[in-house]
Amino acid sequence: MTATPLLDIRNLHVTYWTRGGLSFWKRPFHAVKGVSLSLEEGQTLGIVGESGSGKSSLANAVLGLVPVESGSIDFNGTELSGLGQNYPRSVRVQMQAVFQDPFSSLNPSMTIEDIVSEPLRVHTGMSRRERRERAAELLELVSLSRDHLNLHPHEFSGGQRQRIAIASALVLKPKLIVLDEPVSALDVSTQNQIINLLYERRETLGLAYLLIAHDLALVHHISDRIAVMYLGNLVEEGPASRVYHAPAHPYTKALIEAVPLLDPAKQRARRKRRKSAPAQETPRASTSGCPYQNRCPHVMDRCRTTMPPPFETGGGGTARCFLCEGSVATTNTDGNGNGIR
Repeated sequence: MTATPLLDIRNLHVTYWTRGGLSFWKRPFHAVKGVSLSLEEGQTLGIVGESGSGKSSLANAVLGLVPVESGSIDFNGTELSGLGQNYPRSVRVQMQAVFQDPFSSLNPSMTIEDIVSEPLRVHTGMSRRERRERAAELLELVSLSRDHLNLHPHEFSGGQRQRIAIASALVLKPKLIVLDEPVSALDVSTQNQIINLLYERRETLGLAYLLIAHDLALVHHISDRIAVMYLGNLVEEGPASRVYHAPAHPYTKALIEAVPLLDPAKQRARRKRRKSAPAQETPRASTSGCPYQNRCPHVMDRCRTTMPPPFETGGGGTARCFLCEGSVATTNTDGNGNGIR
């Protein structure tokens, strides 16, 4: 019997209304288009894609920071999609977030003690002394020291500030942490430190992560499953190892090709192949058919008129591409053809 997911997203649509140029009329921008995903307790689901793919909009919808046009977000048995920003306290305690820029997410006028212990002040009846002790414990958990409690954010490096943000997210002992590009503002060595820290704390505390990033290699390192988004669509999803080592969708393969190789000779050969390949068009939404059609090197006539259904792939998961048609298409789908697993 399959366990009930901690987070269950079904047929989610997020739309922004924008006014462009000299027009007085607002136009819809469909940021998330019928995405269905689930996340189990204690696991990590990585969402990858280039800028504008809709991954951050998906995360913000889960957090209640942007309105949901339609669809369902079930968190630990509570339906969130119709609540807007009015999540009940029980949900706020169990769901925390860490954002991209650790400096802008930390109040510069507050001490580290106040920043880390603020959720305890709001959500618990702990005394100031108890809150201070808990904040010190959390700083030590993220490899900082209780000697840092009386300092301010500007006195720390970027990596240290991100550790402080993680400590603040952990202080209420949540079930889920939404990580929206948590290391993209850091240098490579610091990125590795933060990712390893997140991995270790997940194992120790039994956390679930919804990890938003554009670096597929980094996501593969920490995730149990990976979902790939393109222009608001879910184009591939499956176990992290399968998606990274045997990608099925041409867009996922392009993301893998963008990961630098350690071997200089192989990297030069890859660069030479790219220069000889036809230039790709700028990403743009298609009114019909596959969203990746104007950039895909394998595009077929039916790709321009028909949206591919999600086909099951060898090794687990699905990919929305007619190149995978040799596999069995999922039969349990929502109204947009997204496979429900």
